[in-house]
Amino acid sequence: MKVTVSVLGRFHAFNLAQQLQQKNLLHQLISTYPPFAIKRWGIDNDLIRSIWHLELLSRLWRKTPALLKGDLNLQFWFKENYDLAARKFISENSDIFVGWSSSCLHSLRQAKNFGALTIVERGSSHMAYQTDTLTEEYEKWGLKFTKTHLGVYEKELQEYEEADQISIPSLFVKQTFLDKGIPESKLIHVPYGVSLAEFYPVPKEDKVFRVIHCGGINLRKGIQYLLQAFYELNLPNAELWLVGSVNSEINPFLAKYQSDRIILKGSHPQNTLRWFYSQCSVFCIASIEEGLAMVQPQAMACGLPVIHTTNTGGGDIIRDGIDGFCIPIRDVEAIKQKILFFYQHSEERDEMGGNALEQARGSLSWDSYGTKMIAAYQSAKILNSP
Repeated sequence: MKVTVSVLGRFHAFNLAQQLQQKNLLHQLISTYPPFAIKRWGIDNDLIRSIWHLELLSRLWRKTPALLKGDLNLQFWFKENYDLAARKFISENSDIFVGWSSSCLHSLRQAKNFGALTIVERGSSHMAYQTDTLTEEYEKWGLKFTKTHLGVYEKELQEYEEADQISIPSLFVKQTFLDKGIPESKLIHVPYGVSLAEFYPVPKEDKVFRVIHCGGINLRKGIQYLLQAFYELNLPNAELWLVGSVNSEINPFLAKYQSDRIILKGSHPQNTLRWFYSQCSVFCIASIEEGLAMVQPQAMACGLPVIHTTNTGGGDIIRDGIDGFCIPIRDVEAIKQKILFFYQHSEERDEMGGNALEQARGSLSWDSYGTKMIAAYQSAKILNSP
């Protein structure tokens, strides 16, 4: 079995490629990252196919002021041009093709022509569910959701249709696909892992009770509900740390719930995040829609109990009442209740944090993910064989 992995950007594709290479199953990794960056994951240089100029153009475009961009949306242009370039690397020497959703339609068709098993990797809920849910959330706050480019939307749905299998990370995502008519037999369900070499507890430097959110600070992440909950609790000797980049759409909520106990910590490299997790007491992710937010196993590996919503994929890895708590989306009172529980019950908080750490070390490593994914690929090949 030889596997080609194709990804515009990085995501967890490099972790997957690393696992495949360790078992001598990686045929090639196609990406927009330059080879020197990919090599940090230990991928052999002769297995790397880099379309680096698109990464450079994409980063320059993201830094271009909105005033200059106007209404121009190049999302589809980047994905389509990546896919067309990646297609040229597809050959008959690989018998499994794994491509990241919305940027692999042409490549998977080429792989099919060579008789390969084709798998679309989808990290979030079904595209239609995601669009409908986020549109509803933005409208709730009187805002317009900047929908996915129509070309990207239609391309991804076509990928779902033409791929032999669709790889997804959580039962939450699985249900959104089932609800849209995708048969269960077409779904590969394997939760993501975490780097235990990067994420582990370091000493906490004070006794302040802290709730931490790590990731984008935007409406999709449910920050509006977390801010309200923490502000209304008004707990003494307590802080809320928000680690990540702030989207302007959340500024009105930051102003409404302004407090010297709510602290924006900015964005930081992933290899420094363990310190931020370790200075806190509980991790909370109130997302409206995710696939499986990888900050959850990161927090667990740093010894934090996790409060998560039903729509974060956390239910696959966080045992409710053991490693943390699962709550409904958009439920401020539920967030308050669980934060208050951890604030008032330090022994249970420490016990659940220890459980989360044990869970991460026992079953959430990337090695564990790799073993499960390779087994799933092997089963898929049998399932789809003539």
